Amino acid sequence: MNLLVTGGLGFIGSNFIRLILSRDEDCRILNLDALHFGSNMQNLADFADDCRYTFCQGDITDGALLARLVEKADMVVNFAAETHVDRSISHPDSFLQSNVIGVYTLLEAIRAHNPSARYVQISTDEVYGDILTGSFTEESTLRPSSPYSASKAAGDVFVLAYARTYGLEAVITRCTNNYGPYQFPEKLIPKTIIRAREGLKIPIYGTGENVRDWIYVRDHCLAIEEVLRRGRKGQIYNISAGEERTNLFIARFILELLGRGEDQIEFVEDRPGHDARYSLDSSLVREELGWRPEQSFEEGLRMTVEWYLNNPDWYRPLIDDSILSATPWRVQW
Repeated sequence: MNLLVTGGLGFIGSNFIRLILSRDEDCRILNLDALHFGSNMQNLADFADDCRYTFCQGDITDGALLARLVEKADMVVNFAAETHVDRSISHPDSFLQSNVIGVYTLLEAIRAHNPSARYVQISTDEVYGDILTGSFTEESTLRPSSPYSASKAAGDVFVLAYARTYGLEAVITRCTNNYGPYQFPEKLIPKTIIRAREGLKIPIYGTGENVRDWIYVRDHCLAIEEVLRRGRKGQIYNISAGEERTNLFIARFILELLGRGEDQIEFVEDRPGHDARYSLDSSLVREELGWRPEQSFEEGLRMTVEWYLNNPDWYRPLIDDSILSATPWRVQW
C-alpha cells in the first residue's frame, strides 16, 4: 500500500501514521505537511530512519506539488487543516485557505492525475453545530457555528460533489473531540494538564457546562483505518465513543489526577458562538465496518496525563502566553 498522508505531523495525523506503521510491514507512507501551526517534526522523529516512511514539506494548496505526489498513491488521507475554533474567530483567513482551497486543490489533483486513488477526508462533528438532546446522524443538516467549522463543512461539500460528479473514491469521517499523546498544547486537555503542572489557573469558559463527546486518539485512528480500507464511496461515517463530559468535569478530573484542588479553576468570559453540546450517532461505522472504541475515557485520560507529565521536553518548546492564553479567541494570531 502506497499511502499519501497530508498533515501527518499534527496530532491525529501523526498518531494515524504511528498506527499504520505498527500494523503494516508492507506499507509505504509519504507524509506531506506544510509545517504550519500545530505541526511538529518531533511527533514522528523516531521514524526518521524507517524505510517505509518519507516526509515532504509542502502545502495542499500547491497544485503542482500535489500532481506529482498523488500519481504514486493508492490511498490518500487528508488530515491537513487549521483546527482551533478560537484562532478561527480571531483570524479566519488561514482556515479558508487550508480547509477549503486546500481540499479543492487536493481533489483536483486526484481527479486529474489519479482518479482511482482512495480518498478519506478527515472532518469534524462541529460541522453539524450543537444539539441539546439526541445525537446527529450522517444525514443531519450542517449548521456550523464558527469560521473553523464553516470551513470544514465547505470542504466536506466539495468532497461529496467530487465523489458524485467525477466518481472519485472519496469518503468522509466526522469525529468527536480527540485526546491523547502529541496533542498541541492549545487544546483543552493538554492546556489544562500543562497549566495545572506549571501552577497556573485553569481557565473554563462560561459555566463550564458545555458538553463534548471524547475519544482516545488511537481509537479514532483505528476507525479511520477501517474506513480507508472498506468504507463505501461517497459515504460519511460519524465516529464517537459515547463518552460525553462537561468541560468542567474534564478540568476537575485532571486536577484530581494531579493531586491539585479545584481552587485552581478560574471561570472566564465565554467565546462567541460557543456550541453547547456535540453528540454523534456512530451506529453506521460500528454496524457496517465492525469498529468499536477500545479505550475507556477515565483510563485514557490517565494515560494522557501521564504522557504529558513524562514528556515536558516535547511540550515546553511549543508553549507561550498565546498558546496557553485563558481567552485565545481574543489573541491576534
